[in-house]
Amino acid sequence: MTRPLRKLYVALFIGILALLFAASLRGVVSYRTPAEFSVLDGNLAKTFEQHYDEELPIKDIGTNLWAALDYLLFNEGRTGVKIGEQGWLYSDEEFKPEVDGPKQISENLALINGIRDELAKHDVLLLMAIVPSKARLYPEFVGDNPTSPLRQNLYQQFLAEVSAADIAAPNLLSTLQAGKDKGAMFLRTDTHWTPQGADLVAQQLSTTLKRGITLDGEPQRFITQANATKPYKGDLTRFLPLEPWFSGLMPQPDRLRQRETQAAEEAGEEAGLFGDNAMPVALVGTSYSANPAWNFAGALRQHLQRDLSNHAEDGQGPLIPMLKYLQSDDFKNTPPQLVIWEFPERYLPMSNDLSDFDAQWLSSLKKPAGNQRLVTSDRR
Repeated sequence: MTRPLRKLYVALFIGILALLFAASLRGVVSYRTPAEFSVLDGNLAKTFEQHYDEELPIKDIGTNLWAALDYLLFNEGRTGVKIGEQGWLYSDEEFKPEVDGPKQISENLALINGIRDELAKHDVLLLMAIVPSKARLYPEFVGDNPTSPLRQNLYQQFLAEVSAADIAAPNLLSTLQAGKDKGAMFLRTDTHWTPQGADLVAQQLSTTLKRGITLDGEPQRFITQANATKPYKGDLTRFLPLEPWFSGLMPQPDRLRQRETQAAEEAGEEAGLFGDNAMPVALVGTSYSANPAWNFAGALRQHLQRDLSNHAEDGQGPLIPMLKYLQSDDFKNTPPQLVIWEFPERYLPMSNDLSDFDAQWLSSLKKPAGNQRLVTSDRR
């Protein structure tokens, strides 16, 4: 920030304080004591506080004003968001340098390999769906937000590492890049992909599987229906506290057409035409899979022609839901034929709070047990 801008910033800060102070005095002067009150039980203080909040919600005004200044003068929001161009917002997790990133990448890769081996012990196949970052797929709207050197080639590095570990993982970056001409693959104001992007990924995963294995059970028909298009306020807008006083500065809401997938018999077709209800597939992952707004699990059901159990979780990253699934009764009692693990690339250099898991168990997972082919042509 240049010296003139610093002076302007300080002057605006002082001006805002003065305006808020003057406005707060108005709220004090306009207060009228109730006809009946008691000082001892705090009733008078409560009525004054209620009047003051109604007359002047100073906290909201101050927050909105300061957020508006940061947004207009410096193109910044709260920690958690990066402001791009043309109303595009990005998670700041996609740009963080991660001081211990290289070490954390090695640890997370060791854990991924250990999870591969743990699944193989139960004769369960693994297919990874590595989701590219939004900034990688849409760099044209990133603006002047620099990507750290650690993350510049992270996606290709991730693919190379899992390939070396003999874990199947199609190049979903190429898949989504090819789909950009047909529609939005990610939401403009949200961290996540669109239902169209999720469907395209599900198609690619299904194609990859059909080249290597045949899923257990009889094919089952699923039908997907699209709902009406509605405005959608993305999760990244919460890092722009501009409402209600400066709502006009907010990026325009996305337009989202949600999809719903049902088994054909549930949609009114004859149940006798379709296979059993066995679930040879388990889906594990993040909010990309857990949130029904993107219908990723539904798209997988339709393209795989199999039902699946969804063990993805919001707000936990990709590793914790997988570790929880491995320790679950569902996995121990009825292991699936295949696990699809949705794993956003931005989580690879990030640390995880794994304190809820047994340290010895985690340590044993990280010990190499040798590469094993997890999606092969002879598994039928």
